[in-house]
Amino acid sequence: MGIATTREFDRVASSLGLVEEATPIFHHADNVCNAGVLFLIPALLSQGLLKATDIYARLRKGYYGFVSILLVLAFMFLSRIKCPEQLKTCKVGELGKLLGLDRVPEAKCLRYKIEQIVNQNKAMVLSQALSQEWIEAEVPLFFYIDGHVRVYHGYQANLTKRYVSREKLCLAGTTEFWVNNELGMPYLVVFSELNEKLKTVILEQVVPALLRDTASYVSEDELQKDKELARFTLVFDREGYDVAFFKQLWNDYRIAVLTYRKAVKDVWPESDFEDCTTTVIAKNVTMKLCEKPFETNGFALREIRRRSENNHQTSIVTTLPKVSMEVLAGKMFSRWSQENFFRYMVQDFDLDRMAEYGIEEVNQELEVVNPSYKNITYRLKKLREKERRLKAKLYAVIEENLNTDIDTLKDILHEQGKMQESISAYERDIKDLCEERKQTPYYIKVKDMPEKSQYNKLKTESKLFMNTIRMIAYRAETVVANLLTPYYCKSAVEIRMLVKEIIKSDADMIPDYEENTLTIRLHSLSTPRANRAARELCSILNDTETLYPGTNLRLAYETV
Repeated sequence: MGIATTREFDRVASSLGLVEEATPIFHHADNVCNAGVLFLIPALLSQGLLKATDIYARLRKGYYGFVSILLVLAFMFLSRIKCPEQLKTCKVGELGKLLGLDRVPEAKCLRYKIEQIVNQNKAMVLSQALSQEWIEAEVPLFFYIDGHVRVYHGYQANLTKRYVSREKLCLAGTTEFWVNNELGMPYLVVFSELNEKLKTVILEQVVPALLRDTASYVSEDELQKDKELARFTLVFDREGYDVAFFKQLWNDYRIAVLTYRKAVKDVWPESDFEDCTTTVIAKNVTMKLCEKPFETNGFALREIRRRSENNHQTSIVTTLPKVSMEVLAGKMFSRWSQENFFRYMVQDFDLDRMAEYGIEEVNQELEVVNPSYKNITYRLKKLREKERRLKAKLYAVIEENLNTDIDTLKDILHEQGKMQESISAYERDIKDLCEERKQTPYYIKVKDMPEKSQYNKLKTESKLFMNTIRMIAYRAETVVANLLTPYYCKSAVEIRMLVKEIIKSDADMIPDYEENTLTIRLHSLSTPRANRAARELCSILNDTETLYPGTNLRLAYETV
């Protein structure tokens, strides 16, 4: 039956449809590889891993049930096993012991189970339920929004190109827009259809989702009584800078914004700045700040500037009336927590990995920049560059031969005539292209594009589901890191390394079906201070009295 398959009767019964799924059964086992990941089960459950069981229907009868698949995916991401195919290089029997089974599913079986989940098309429902739960529990007043471009190197999809800052190139890909808090904890992610601007995605997708999740924050009566009260504040970079957009958010939804100001040309006097203490990503920082009123297009804003040591002034604008400039500056510069989140997710959780092959149609009524128009513009640019270079060369030749003797003048004039003819040809081509561009519409609907060049998109359902599991895993890891922070002296720089060390460590698994307990005994870590922190973590986790999913066994944690 395959490597590490020891429960033959259950497997045969599952194949015949006699049982819904295999029941987790634990046996005493020493030195189980990666069993430290079981230390994160309380955090995974607290972050809503089993919420999916309330939303999705049961999977087809088989050896591996829905809960087992959810645990497999969460354990994979936490153990840095980035795709089902990498399970082929792991000790499948050891990983199976973490589930109470004989082995984890092979790659083909796991892909099949994921397909059953994805085909129910409920990833958005799951994402909305979790985001609402997280936001109501944490009550953030500042939401950080930024886009992450996932570069596409395949050939099946025809995607629009967008600028990728980390590559400094325009490349084909898809954009995911993430909403986080100031510490980088994710709440939700939405996908753009093609290459929509940040403000379009905010208005059409992010604002409706946040209004639903923050409905309990502020009542309509409070908004009517206090005209300066905001529901919450959106924080984003210069890509979303648009005063008319700020005005619309405030007037229509009472949502404030906090962003960088574009095109700042004036310089404020150094004497206007004063030393202020603020909090940036949970750290106290002293910076030189100054605030002045700022009005544009009849709309009043607040402008705050920070002067750095090299006298560079960074300008921040906001529509939030009642918060001090120190707090606002700290919130704005905390935006780097989201950049750090993207970097960490790409490196450790393989955020850019494609979850499923295949393409889907985009909304056929969407208007995009006409590729034919862009092609003509590109050809015009190249022709004008050639024309300018040739004119410069001609003028240089004329200047050089002003005092040429009569004997060589004939050859020079012949050469200049050929260059002038080429310039005239370029001018005719440029004129023809300009006329052609006038007849070409700048925008075109997707349905009106030539069939071979019509835009489409990668499948989003599987990607959204896997991103949701990634968010749960990341949040669970962060929860454990926060629990360890008071007990670890180097928590500022090494706390996540400690969590990863716990996850990768071996442990003994000792079930007691008389007492209904499952003891996880963690082996020694690399340093005495790490072991001390792990012992404190055991005490905290034991107080939660968490049951292993699908069983009546209470998890008990200890160290050797």
